[in-house]
Amino acid sequence: MTKGTAVGEVCLIGRPASPGLALSRLFVLTDSVRSTAARPAGDPAREAERLRGAIIEAIRELEEVSRQAQEDAREMLEFQIAMLGDEALAEAAFATIADGEGADVAWRAALDSQVEDYANAEDEYFRARSADLTDLRDRVLRVLSGEEQQSVPAGTVLVALDLPPSRFLGIEWRAGSAIALAGGSPTSHVALLARARGVPMVVGLGADLMAVKSGQEAMVDGERGILVVAPNETTRAAAQSREAEIEQRSAVARQYQHAPARLPSGEAVTVMINTAGPDELSLLDPAICDGIGLVRSEFLFHGPTLPDEEAQYRAYCRILEWAGSRPVTIRTLDAGGDKPVKGLTIDDEGNPFLGMRGIRLSLLKPDVFRVQLRALCRAATHGNLKVMLPMVATPRDLAEGRAHLDAVVSDLAARKVPHVVPPLGIMVEVPAAAIAIDRFDADFYSIGSNDLIQYVMAAARDIASLSDYADASDPAVLSLIARTVAHGKQTGREVSLCGDAASDPAIVPHLLGTGLRSLSVSASSVGLVKAAIAGALDR
Repeated sequence: MTKGTAVGEVCLIGRPASPGLALSRLFVLTDSVRSTAARPAGDPAREAERLRGAIIEAIRELEEVSRQAQEDAREMLEFQIAMLGDEALAEAAFATIADGEGADVAWRAALDSQVEDYANAEDEYFRARSADLTDLRDRVLRVLSGEEQQSVPAGTVLVALDLPPSRFLGIEWRAGSAIALAGGSPTSHVALLARARGVPMVVGLGADLMAVKSGQEAMVDGERGILVVAPNETTRAAAQSREAEIEQRSAVARQYQHAPARLPSGEAVTVMINTAGPDELSLLDPAICDGIGLVRSEFLFHGPTLPDEEAQYRAYCRILEWAGSRPVTIRTLDAGGDKPVKGLTIDDEGNPFLGMRGIRLSLLKPDVFRVQLRALCRAATHGNLKVMLPMVATPRDLAEGRAHLDAVVSDLAARKVPHVVPPLGIMVEVPAAAIAIDRFDADFYSIGSNDLIQYVMAAARDIASLSDYADASDPAVLSLIARTVAHGKQTGREVSLCGDAASDPAIVPHLLGTGLRSLSVSASSVGLVKAAIAGALDR
């Protein structure tokens, strides 16, 4: 969104991706928006060979960037390398070449289709991966055309449609540097890198952003998600005050980030983190948290084909190895609703949030479900693993999910495959589960505040005009949380909360008031959440 402020200023409002303030000159990255000119198609065999060679060269480039990158970024680049090395990615392009099209046109068409699918996905994680695919598309096209990448001056506010991690790692980030993206996502790989490197970043600024000119002065407020072009003296003065405020909050977060979470009374509170995959964890110190309260396993299901057992097993092992002895709760596939998966979820449901999603879809697709359960049981030999079923609404959902787990365990035992039977819990996100929690004989409970709030308040969480209804402190929501916590205490079963509400320092006191003593939060919120638990933000 764009709005005018004082004379001469233009303010673009997007979404915060990495906190901090920067005042510098704009540099507009144009090579990400140029359309590579197509050359006349040659012999199909020759065009296919050109494309294979370009893919190999693009992989070589990414491997070179990976060798030079810090360890925390290598897994992100390995993700791109693996995608580019997957033959399924280029399958459509080679089919188009066989029909007489040129390598560049065929590759662009094949990747454009996949980029569009990811960019239009309702789920944030899937949208965030579109930048990786765009990078693979453009990298191969540049190899085919012989074009050079633009050189980005150090200390500038980089403007682009989106930015992949490989490009971020090739830029020198100095004081005054920042990132402003027309698209992008706060959960993208480059957003993770920006936060780790302290580079202010704003995403979702819209198409108007690409009308700015290189060399214009601009201010980026990464905490509020604002870009001000041609800021005046009033705006500059306000920015200085904001900078002091941000530094104060950052200092508090740093003070508490590695400390145990305790109430003013001294009572301990468990603070875990949420993650969408091992690539995020590579940037984090495990010492900041008590474990992982939610692993969103959908990160494995973003490729052109469903992940097999070995791919899932390796990914889960990487997460468990990061956590060491700390507990890790992995949620089984929560596809459907705002997380469609090609070839698995049901298209064109009238109301997907109330449709075939979560455990319902897993029970409908038992072959896919059992592959995941086998991988989880095998991975459980490498750490402290717990498994959680999403969207459980009836005791039957839990019973049938447990029956599949039992069958998988029996099969692994019969084949003498090393495995461990993990505790099986449920997400409490459907009001029916929270209201009658005593009906659900789960090993543990994890409250999913995002869905619980939207169902209790009858307000879809993806409709911006209803955001006022998404209130975790509403008495109706808190009463259901308190009901679940009380049942957990009565039966000796762990209850945690892993939704966005746990990451909001202003909401944390309300959650603690229900008796909750276990929260799972976004990694970037750990310090401030611990400070809120200690009552340090009220002083």
